[in-house]
Amino acid sequence: MAAPRTAAARGVPFSASPVLAVKLPVWRSRIVLFGLFSAFAALAARALWLQGISTEFLQKQGESRYARTLELPATRGKITDRNGQVLASSVPVKAIWAIPEDALEAPPEKLRQLARLLDMNERDLHKKLDSDRSFVYLKRQVEQDTTDKIVKLGIPGIQTRKEYKRFYPEGEVMSHVVGFTNVEDAGQEGMELAFQKNLAGVNGSRRVIKDRLGNIVEDIQSVRDPHDGKDLTLSIDRKIQYIAFSQLKEAVDKHKAKAGAIAVLDVQTGEVLALANMPTYNPNDRARLTGAQLRNRVLTDTYEPGSTMKPFTVALALENGLVRPATTIQTAPGRITIGRATIGDSHAHGLLTVEQVIEKSSNVGTTKIALQMQPQQMWDMFTSVGFGQQPKLGFPGAVAGRLRPPKSWRPIEQATMSYGHGISTSLIQMAHSYMIFARDGEMIPLTFQKSSDHPIAQRVISEKTAREMRAMLETAAGPTGTAPKAQVPSYRVAGKTGTSHKLVGGQYANKYVGSFVGFAPVSNPRIIVAVMIDEPSNGFHYGGEVAAPVFAAVTANALRAMNVAPDSSVTDIIIPANGVQESM
Repeated sequence: MAAPRTAAARGVPFSASPVLAVKLPVWRSRIVLFGLFSAFAALAARALWLQGISTEFLQKQGESRYARTLELPATRGKITDRNGQVLASSVPVKAIWAIPEDALEAPPEKLRQLARLLDMNERDLHKKLDSDRSFVYLKRQVEQDTTDKIVKLGIPGIQTRKEYKRFYPEGEVMSHVVGFTNVEDAGQEGMELAFQKNLAGVNGSRRVIKDRLGNIVEDIQSVRDPHDGKDLTLSIDRKIQYIAFSQLKEAVDKHKAKAGAIAVLDVQTGEVLALANMPTYNPNDRARLTGAQLRNRVLTDTYEPGSTMKPFTVALALENGLVRPATTIQTAPGRITIGRATIGDSHAHGLLTVEQVIEKSSNVGTTKIALQMQPQQMWDMFTSVGFGQQPKLGFPGAVAGRLRPPKSWRPIEQATMSYGHGISTSLIQMAHSYMIFARDGEMIPLTFQKSSDHPIAQRVISEKTAREMRAMLETAAGPTGTAPKAQVPSYRVAGKTGTSHKLVGGQYANKYVGSFVGFAPVSNPRIIVAVMIDEPSNGFHYGGEVAAPVFAAVTANALRAMNVAPDSSVTDIIIPANGVQESM
């Protein structure tokens, strides 16, 4: 064994050199030893806590990197017409989404192809992919054939997700009734919005394991099964809807009108058989949709109804025994002054019976009848048929119109309201109000859903008064009335024209609304048809010229479609060369 090394100067062992001698207190080394022991103990306790006692945190962190909860979309319920014809259904499509970090690694040529398939600008695609998020939608509701082409590109990080797209077979014909859904399949307008809860159903979900590229490698469990939405059967009749839509469109185009609206009601059940507006839109292509196209004017727009209100004033007077159909009213010289205001007829009629007041649409005659009654009586009559009250239809956007309290009525206001000025209503309110004449004095609620139940009726006027008014309204729609163009071959019809100035900035302007509300057949009424033409500008603006012909065409075709037997042997329509125009 080699001798121990010694210090060169003193000849002592190296390990015993005084230079290496360190004099430290014993407590210091013990503190260091205790610190090291404590650190190891803390690490051991932490490891025991995380791996043995509380594993939830680590499991969550791990699952967040490989486990996903996938939503299983429920199929939205179909919407059909009363005969089972599909008006709205859901078709399967795909949502294209990406993991930006992975997708950007794809060759530029494949990204260009992807942009073309998605109908996107290449710059916009790169902008979406240039994101620090781990998930980004590239496009929603992509058709299946396009999706297949995208999948074939094999771009890493590009994934698909099942969803549904709403399809509307009837397009613009049914748009204001059915409405549409957004990209999330939620109702935005019409019945899609009104019955969103029932149609939507409840989405399901399942847990899966995915790899880093987003591919599913294992299906763990089903968390919740999807529950599809319920189908909805509307009261709308597809055939009658198309008839109403086409005739309204033709009239709006012919008269170069700003807009138009029409509603068809079933007298026996209160079902809405048709509802159409112009302008309209195609719910399958809403890229250039405007607010004017969206407006459901039948329900959301109000207007002064004009002479279509006169039957209610006369009916109230009949009901109170103030007049009879043969009672004479002096309307000469064709005008009447109330305070500082003068009310006039389109031309002087002289002595008229109450029946002729309706037939010739005399403002003076109606005013003289109205001023025999109290404002409260008229207000009660108007509210009993729904004016000034929001329709209980379950349809979004339906308005109440305007009917001021009777205490504030001055005589001139009572007079003008009697013939439809100073009051505003929607077209659906006008159509509904004529139920009392078509149903022998009863009102029933309206519905947009197919109904097999007998509606609960509420009597407003007596059967005798209703039948007397029906006879008057038949003359108004006859050869000597204000609406000879409302006549229908082989069917007796009844109704009333309306023409009113439009209010613009609080003042009456030289713009008009022409309307007609009527029903048929008179012997046993089955349908009520209300038509409104807004701002006709092609030479005619009276309701008898612009709206009555639409009523006639729709009524004739609708009654035949419903197999309603004719109640008249008259097949030749008589239209005078110079028809009577209603007073405004």
